[in-house]
Amino acid sequence: MGMYVNPGNEDFAGIVADSYVDKTGLISLVNSVIGTPRKLVAVTRPRRFGKTFAVKSLVAYYSCGCDSRRLFEGLEISQDPRFNDHLNAYNVVRLDMTEFREAPDVAVEVRRVMFS
Repeated sequence: MGMYVNPGNEDFAGIVADSYVDKTGLISLVNSVIGTPRKLVAVTRPRRFGKTFAVKSLVAYYSCGCDSRRLFEGLEISQDPRFNDHLNAYNVVRLDMTEFREAPDVAVEVRRVMFS
């Protein structure tokens, strides 16, 4: 059973500590639509092309459940002029749909966490 609300940055820290290819430019794209009428972003990639890594970077950047400033130092997003505007500023809900397929009672737990 995972943590669904403000899950922190541990997953992304593990990725960066290994051989990570910096794709944090995606965060600049998401930042550019916050507060605009185009507030929906679809990030699609073929199988095995890093969707999970991308989500983990987004969670680490936006989640107010952690402090990720040092984690992003030296990465592409840290050079963005709006880097500090949204860093760890939001409540984040992360749902991995594969968990629902593997454990049916996860949906019950998610509803309990989100609506209690």
